[in-house]
Amino acid sequence: MLIRPQQPNYKVVSLVLRRMRAPLIVLISAYAVSVLGLVLIPGVDDQGQPWQMSFFHAFYFVSYMATTIGFGEIPYPFTDAQRMWTTFTVYLTVISWLYAIGKILALAQDPALQRAVIENRFIRNVRQVCDPFYLVCGYGDTGSLITKALTQRGLRAVVIDIKQDRINELLLTELDVYVPGLCADAGDPNTLHNAGLKSPFCVGILALTNSDHTNLEIAISGKLLKPSLRVICRAETDSTQANMASFGTDHVINPFEAFAEEMATALHSPELHMILDWLTQLPQTSLNRHKPPPQGHWILCGYGRFGRSMEQHLEHQGVSTTIVEADPVGTGCEGECIVGKGTEAVTLLAAGVKNAAGIVAGTNDDADNLSILMTAKALNPELYTVARQNRRSNDMIFEAISSDHVMQYSEVVTLKVLALVTTPLLYDFLRLLRQQGNELARELVPQIEQVSDSIVPDIWTLHINYKSALAVTHAIENGRTIRLGHLTSDPRDRQRQLRCLPLLIRRGDESILLPEVNERIEAGDQVLLCGRYGSHELMKWTLQNHNALRYVETGETRPDGHVWRWFARRRS
Repeated sequence: MLIRPQQPNYKVVSLVLRRMRAPLIVLISAYAVSVLGLVLIPGVDDQGQPWQMSFFHAFYFVSYMATTIGFGEIPYPFTDAQRMWTTFTVYLTVISWLYAIGKILALAQDPALQRAVIENRFIRNVRQVCDPFYLVCGYGDTGSLITKALTQRGLRAVVIDIKQDRINELLLTELDVYVPGLCADAGDPNTLHNAGLKSPFCVGILALTNSDHTNLEIAISGKLLKPSLRVICRAETDSTQANMASFGTDHVINPFEAFAEEMATALHSPELHMILDWLTQLPQTSLNRHKPPPQGHWILCGYGRFGRSMEQHLEHQGVSTTIVEADPVGTGCEGECIVGKGTEAVTLLAAGVKNAAGIVAGTNDDADNLSILMTAKALNPELYTVARQNRRSNDMIFEAISSDHVMQYSEVVTLKVLALVTTPLLYDFLRLLRQQGNELARELVPQIEQVSDSIVPDIWTLHINYKSALAVTHAIENGRTIRLGHLTSDPRDRQRQLRCLPLLIRRGDESILLPEVNERIEAGDQVLLCGRYGSHELMKWTLQNHNALRYVETGETRPDGHVWRWFARRRS
């Protein structure tokens, strides 16, 4: 596919010339006729001799006379013939200017011109981004949440959305860094090109629109136009998910499947689920211990994409379910299925709410989900409740109902994307932790609480190379033994450890889960840690500063730099 998008500045100039062609012709003709008449009509000088006005004087005279500024008769008083021609010229040029000004005002309000100017400004702003950025396609609940989270982590973003009101919302939102935004179809390859797809600073595309088909188009365009680009897509159906994966999309996120998998993890490994929740939550949010879901019989209200995912994962954990669905034929509900929304007490009673352990309000209508929970809690106050929240604007209402677990569509996708973008090593750690089972997770929970100050811990990855860890890499290549405990020591007081917890070391194809502080560090290692905010900044001092590294190794402090070393030699 060959794409040659027209340059926006050329589009603006071309549009202005097309719209102003007739007014310009009228103005030029009016000036030409007026100047020619003044040159041809003879005048009289101060000696009474015939005198002809030059083209320069005629043009100068018409220029200030046509704009109704006023004039004096130059260089000599006009004859009656000249005054008659000047009278004609005044009406001709004023009418021409009124016509031209009307066209200019209409052009200024032309949607096509405004669109071209906005595109031109957007492309100029994107070209000025000289830091790595992600192209966010879709600025709904999910896109806005991810954009805010990215800027909080110090990353740049460029936004495309099909709705202008969402771009207006972006412009009004106070973000940590400026985020360019454009109202356009993200499925159009030309739009992606204008948004910086080919820029060397574009490191990935996040396809987060409400349309699976558009997300598929974005993924295809990204992989074809820039194969090295990282593409992360949202998909709501299994067929789209499989289609995206077939041509190499890096990550495909199905929010319904992801949440159902989390609930299944919470059922069989509550501490493991707690760690997954803590390490993938939004930054600076509270660190809460959620009540684990109970075993027993569950009621699922709504058998759409979310309901089907929940049923599959609950049954995989040996949990029996009863489906409540208003349209069982249309949704393909088979087996035990109660017809109804679940908002009526009679429907829930028929589903066995009195003896149920939990209920999932999973319809695509927030009002129905809230009604289901209120009715169910009135019939069985001990019921464990899971609510599906479709719109982020309803946060206050869902907080008021105090559901045990809320599936917020946009938040599920945001947390997955944020973890993939900011700390890709985190998913390797979580995968290895799942393989170890719940016992190791149970031991890890109090350790994370100890270093986190009751808020979601900061998570970061250390890259042991010359760019990110100059002092450490230099020391290793010179034969010194650097251990993990040296990196986690406080560079201000080596007797204290920083409030952080090493989670994983990636060394080539080898992964070391929960490494000890005496673990030897090698060049090229990647170290995943979590801990108190600010610990990462102190650790950078040890990584980059030779004197700080020497201090945490030996306790010795030396003058650093040529001048201080010279003074030290002189004193000794």
